[in-house]
Amino acid sequence: MTDQQTFTPQGPGAYTSAGAPQGPGPLPGGGPAPEPKKRSWFARHKFLTAILVVVVLVIAVNLGGGGGGEDSSPAPGSVAAPPADAADAAAGDDADAVEEDAEPVADEPAADQPVADEPGIGEAVRDGKFEFTITEVETGVGQVGDEFLNEQAQGQFVLVHMTVTNIGDQAQMLNGSNQTLVDTEGREHRADSSAALYLDGSETFLNDINPGNSVEGIVVFDIPADAEPAAIELHDSMFSGGVTVSLQQ
Repeated sequence: MTDQQTFTPQGPGAYTSAGAPQGPGPLPGGGPAPEPKKRSWFARHKFLTAILVVVVLVIAVNLGGGGGGEDSSPAPGSVAAPPADAADAAAGDDADAVEEDAEPVADEPAADQPVADEPGIGEAVRDGKFEFTITEVETGVGQVGDEFLNEQAQGQFVLVHMTVTNIGDQAQMLNGSNQTLVDTEGREHRADSSAALYLDGSETFLNDINPGNSVEGIVVFDIPADAEPAAIELHDSMFSGGVTVSLQQ
């Protein structure tokens, strides 16, 4: 019987008798075999690497934008505007200073009250073609006329005596109804032409006055019993501007 010898292959890829592969053998020349080259973590995990890159970019953009708000600090060399509250306070101080420097203004009389420097009783005033002079004012009259023909006052009659002169070059009609009495409360009262008819010598109801002539007349007003006459507005016609005479004595 022939003896069999076991053949043991040598070198890389050699197998043992059992058929199991052996590790790399030594390189020719007796040196150790090189270790296999390993890939980096980023190369082995490409998907996670891409996510990390996106996250880093988002953080960088946020940091570069100052947290999403605008930079409110003033530019170099510029002057920052004062806060709104400070500006309002400064404006208020300026207004107070102006008010302190301004001289006090005297209170003006109301439009419906007679002015102190208005002409008064006995002073001649003119409106249109007439010159008026108030000569007397009677107040507290309860009745005008006589015992047979008269008229009772609703409140009190005020009789305004006047002289009227035509200063124009044509005849002009005097009508007591064109005159207005103003009391101390600023209320306006129309003349009572019907009551004037009961007065002898009233001469203020539709009386034509020729140029240069004068008429002594009375205009009658029926005002509340507790009212006090303050002024009278005199007109040569219903369309004239009128002139005011104070009745305060």
